[in-house]
Formats: sequence, C-alpha cells, structure tokens
Amino acid sequence: VDYQQRRIMNFLFPDPTASYGETYNLLQAMIAIGSGGLFGQGYGHGSQVQLRFLKVRWSDFIFSSMAQEFGFVGVLLVLAVFVFVIIRILRAARMSRDTFGALICYGVATMLAFQAIVNIGVNLSLMPATGLTFPFISYGGSSLVSLAIGIGLVESVLLRQKNLNF
Repeated sequence: VDYQQRRIMNFLFPDPTASYGETYNLLQAMIAIGSGGLFGQGYGHGSQVQLRFLKVRWSDFIFSSMAQEFGFVGVLLVLAVFVFVIIRILRAARMSRDTFGALICYGVATMLAFQAIVNIGVNLSLMPATGLTFPFISYGGSSLVSLAIGIGLVESVLLRQKNLNF
C-alpha cells in the first residue's frame, strides 16, 4: 500500500531534480521516447533499451522501447493495427445474434483499449505507474493468455452468427 501511495504522490508532485529512485523508470521512458525521433534508431540499436537504462523494457515500458527503436512512424503503425483490431471486434459485436455475444465483444474491445491507453499513458507520464502490459506486445504469459482467450471468445461470437451445415 505504501508503494502505491508513493507512485501517486510522485505522479502528482514529481521531483524535477530526481535522477534515481521512484521516478527513474519514468524519466528513462521519456528519454527513450524522445530519442526515437521520426523513424527511430533501428531494431536493436536503441541506447536506452540495449544499454538497459530502461529497466522494465519488456513489459511495462515496451511502448518506450518501440518508440525509441521504431520511432513515431513505427508507433503509429502499431497503434493503427490496434485500432483496426478494436474496430473489427466492435463490428463482431454489431453482427452478434444475441445480447450476450455483443457484450462479450464489447468487453474484449474495452479491455484491449484500456490496457493500451493505460500503458501508453504511463510511458508518456500522463498516468501513475501501474504495471499494466501493452496488449499482445509486452512479455507476460498470463496477459497473453487472457488476451488470446478474449479473441477466441470474439471468434466464437462471429462463428455463432452463421448457420452451420454438417
């Protein structure tokens, strides 16, 4: 509980002179995003990522890693794919035959959007650090399994809207 309070206090009242401790990862994430530029430094060539200044680069700060190595254009492409997936899930909700199937699709779309927005918000220092992964990209078995189950449920809703002939 104490560390959660410190995270919120550091978010609300950041120490501008801090270069270690509670704000270290957020500072390194901002440096990584800013140094990525328009086209990035190239895969495997990001200094903050490869020299391990960015500590949790595989899960919480994967967005910063992508921004440094692939740049603004690469991040926009990833976000465009996410928007496309979410739009397709919402389309599946509209095509659903029943309310329960539509609610499943709306829930999965909301889960994907929420996780992506929170992860990006943390990386841009717009939200306090939470530890929420970036969907389908961050390292983490339980996150990937839950997202795969969600996509499977959406696919099941799409399958059930058609008449099956055996």
